[in-house]
Amino acid sequence: MTARLEPGRLAPAFTLLDQDENPVALKDLRGRRVILFFYPEAMTPGCTKEACDFRDSLAPLQAAGYTILGISRDLPEKLERFRERDGLTYDLLSDPDHKVHLKYGVWGDKMNYGKLIKGVIRSTFVVNEKGRVEHALYNVRATGHVARLRKLLGVG
Repeated sequence: MTARLEPGRLAPAFTLLDQDENPVALKDLRGRRVILFFYPEAMTPGCTKEACDFRDSLAPLQAAGYTILGISRDLPEKLERFRERDGLTYDLLSDPDHKVHLKYGVWGDKMNYGKLIKGVIRSTFVVNEKGRVEHALYNVRATGHVARLRKLLGVG
């Protein structure tokens, strides 16, 4: 597993395709606060729950100045279907070779149904206006995570 990011560190740069195959670069979001959430696979129960929780919290998070981006290894076509199926109104980014996952320390060993496997470690990062990691939350649960994040950020 790669090293985990610490608060205060510059968030690793990336450019990934969104669900519409448009490039999205983190550097283009400088001056805004960004929430990046890494999830294992679109349209699976836990990932759907987490994505829908972000959807349902989007208005207060955006009102507080946050841009939300979901990142997975899924290809843009699947991300587009996921977005349409569940009415997700924020961008989903495709990292099929998991290079960005490695930069953020979210690819590695994890337990899955009692078995040690390599995969995506569900994690969320809050990046400040200057491009620095404000919060690095590793190994979060799909259920209840967004509510805890809102409380941490003071977003009612």
